Amino acid sequence: MPAFVDRAQVHVRAGDGGAGAVSFRREAHVAKGGPDGGDGGRGGDVWLVADRNVASLYGFRDHPHRRATSGTHGSGKSRHGRGGADLEVPVPEGTVVSAADGTVLADLPHEGDRWLAARGGQGGRGNARFLSNRRRAPGFAEQAEPGEERWLDLELKLTADVALIGFPNAGKSTLISRISAARPKIADYPFTTLEPHLGVVRYDDQEYVVADIPGLIEGASEGRGLGHQFLRHVERARVLVVLCDLAAPDGTSPLRQETVLLAELGNYRPELLERPRLVVGSKLDLSAPGEVGPVPEPGRGPELVVSAVTGEGVDRLVATLATMVADVRRSLPAPSRRVLHRPVPEGVSVERGPDGCWVVGGRPALRAVALSDLTDAAALEYARAKLRGLGVDRALARAGARDGDTVRIGALELAYQPDS
Repeated sequence: MPAFVDRAQVHVRAGDGGAGAVSFRREAHVAKGGPDGGDGGRGGDVWLVADRNVASLYGFRDHPHRRATSGTHGSGKSRHGRGGADLEVPVPEGTVVSAADGTVLADLPHEGDRWLAARGGQGGRGNARFLSNRRRAPGFAEQAEPGEERWLDLELKLTADVALIGFPNAGKSTLISRISAARPKIADYPFTTLEPHLGVVRYDDQEYVVADIPGLIEGASEGRGLGHQFLRHVERARVLVVLCDLAAPDGTSPLRQETVLLAELGNYRPELLERPRLVVGSKLDLSAPGEVGPVPEPGRGPELVVSAVTGEGVDRLVATLATMVADVRRSLPAPSRRVLHRPVPEGVSVERGPDGCWVVGGRPALRAVALSDLTDAAALEYARAKLRGLGVDRALARAGARDGDTVRIGALELAYQPDS
């Protein structure tokens, strides 16, 4: 059976664009035919898409690479290259995407949420695009732009209506197997559950999702045990159930269990203490008669007591949770279905490189010099005019460039001349 994986890395590689073609009409009885080079096709994008049919990040564990197809090159007779197909990579609902430095880039909590992970390269323009009154026979075209490529960190935070929280072996797995069709591993020793489980509970005409969070211990908010790995699955839960063992083997009282568990939640995320919650005593069948009595207010022990083995109190628990979930759902705004895009940096930049040369960056500047033949006088003049129009000469002057300094734009190196 595949393991539950809630952390993974993915390497995304968008498709490269196709190069523009340099071609001229060659037909019988047509002297000096004009340029007819076609454009290259655009490379495919890579999108991450939230899909409720994907349960975990297991698919990325051994196969982390995802690549879109590239565009094809243009050709003569104004034939344009074919664009590459976009690649949609399904991820579980609740996936958080981060850069290598930890910066959060996207959060995909709902079915259908999309995020552009890698943008495909732009196709180059054929020489027919550069025809003008001054350039009657352009002998150059644009080169293909490479697709974006990078590593991303994926982290899954389960989305559930109710989260069961308790010490190891408090009866969470037994309870979720009683109220839903979930079948987690159940045994009479601590830390039986090492991964979260989800179960769908049906009450009348209502359904809600319950998450069985692996057992927490004192110090979990500080990383003891696997605390951080488990606690993050509580963040999206709308209702919290604090499950206290009424017959703890070490004799820890239910009130003490509640105090420790709430302290760990508060230390991890203080806002979790503001969520609607219900304190429930478990293993009623193992407690001594008369030890458990009704408690009138929260914070003083279990508000409900149940036995997942005999079923005592379970129906009341299911009904109470259904009411709490319904109340929370009514108070929430309707989820948006926005497409999440990553802003594309525009403009040019000028920085001093480690070797002392001036490095011009920015997509527009790189595209201006991405020509097939910069030894062609017309191509070089086009590139100079394009860079001048982008304000590269002014940016270099403001940065302090002097006559004769080396300027690097992509793979091209030029000698800076203030008047050119």
